[in-house]
Amino acid sequence: MTTTHEFWLAGRRASGEAEFEVRHPHDGSLVAKVSVPTDAQVEEAVAAAAAAVPVFAATPAHQRAAALDHVAKRLAERTEEIARLITAENGKPIKWARGEVGRAVSVFRWAAEEARRTNGETMRLDTDPGGTGRYAIVRRFPRGAVLGIAPFNFPLNLVAHKVAPAIAVGAPIILKPAPATPVSALVLGEILAETDLPAGSWSVLPVENAKMPALVQDKRLPVISFTGSDKVGYQIMDSVPRKHVTLELGGNAAAVVLADWSSEADLDWAAGRIALFANYQGGQSCISVQRVIADASVYDRLVEKVVAKVRAQVTGDPSDEATDVGPLVDENAAKRVESWVEDAVAKGAKVLTGGSRDGAAYAPTVLAELPADAILATAEVFGPVLSLHRVEGTEEAFAAVNDSAFGLQAGVFTHDVQTAFRAHRELEVGGVVIGDAPSYRADQMPYGGVKDSGVGREGVRYAMDDFTFEKVLVLTGLDL
Repeated sequence: MTTTHEFWLAGRRASGEAEFEVRHPHDGSLVAKVSVPTDAQVEEAVAAAAAAVPVFAATPAHQRAAALDHVAKRLAERTEEIARLITAENGKPIKWARGEVGRAVSVFRWAAEEARRTNGETMRLDTDPGGTGRYAIVRRFPRGAVLGIAPFNFPLNLVAHKVAPAIAVGAPIILKPAPATPVSALVLGEILAETDLPAGSWSVLPVENAKMPALVQDKRLPVISFTGSDKVGYQIMDSVPRKHVTLELGGNAAAVVLADWSSEADLDWAAGRIALFANYQGGQSCISVQRVIADASVYDRLVEKVVAKVRAQVTGDPSDEATDVGPLVDENAAKRVESWVEDAVAKGAKVLTGGSRDGAAYAPTVLAELPADAILATAEVFGPVLSLHRVEGTEEAFAAVNDSAFGLQAGVFTHDVQTAFRAHRELEVGGVVIGDAPSYRADQMPYGGVKDSGVGREGVRYAMDDFTFEKVLVLTGLDL
């Protein structure tokens, strides 16, 4: 018998009047039943968060840091249990799920450290005659309660990137996990409940998507942190122009292989990294490799190696230690990827490997000669599909990267430091990775994009800045 998971309302367990099922993407088995909060319970959580704003902001740094340290410690202790939950609800291979738990541990550890060392700044004001005897102290304070909306693809770590910075600055947070993957966030709630954080400082509410507009519009939640599709993200931003909204949205990530990356060892490395990071998480990552842009001088050799490396990716049961690529989050997602590949082929693309679906699983796929009018050429596939493109020289390669509505991250395989700095300057993305795929992310670095990839930055300290504002204290009549 499957137990129904309760949700977390202002830091305590609660149950609603309805529930929904979470099923394993691999075999459709029942993973969990999850209780859904009623409208009255959602209102209670929002009211508690609003009431907690001054209380939580006034908590000492050591209290918030200790809570964050505790979460990091308990996540590490429960790694295997939580990793298996992630695999069950999300379908990602167990080895990637363990890595996700490890990254969430790091996020909470970084947040604890940042909570301790966030000191603000001071400045003397007697740089002009009118400021004689004056001195300023600049500190950051929470903008208010945060509405955090998390996606399904990293059901623990992307939740951590909203919850941990909010706790670090003393901002109450209401977290809405993705309907497909709420269990990891509810388990995180179990761990948060072991801390002495103030009542109302956090809630985990698996509300139905239909109830989201009311939460988004609620003036008691002046900050919204959303990770998900660009369509939904910009609908949220457009609907609340006076709120502080941060968006981490989609991508169409490119891996660029330039002419100087030409030895067999170079190309083996590039092909291996491209194959791995086009397919990890089933391609369901905003920085999965979707486009490979290769100089004509290395293109043919690279294509052969990429196809071989992609074919070597082990697909199957995500609970199997040997599996590299599991299913997508559900069968509808796989059907969408299938239709996009069929659209590309109908318009002239060549399938070099893959191109088939089995339920929620889609085979790792490589396309060549992708026409510009194919959906895959411009949209984010969010599946295990990559396309190969031949270019002549660095200028054409960088222009191809920038020929996208998205701009999250790019990878550039080059040994030339001047080219590396040129890439950093010219590529219209939020991050450039040299000598590797675009899929690298350290959880403390600023992470986010430009253009349709969003606004604001994740990465613990940078999210803390987004959740707060500067307030100046001017002291007068001092003998400086």
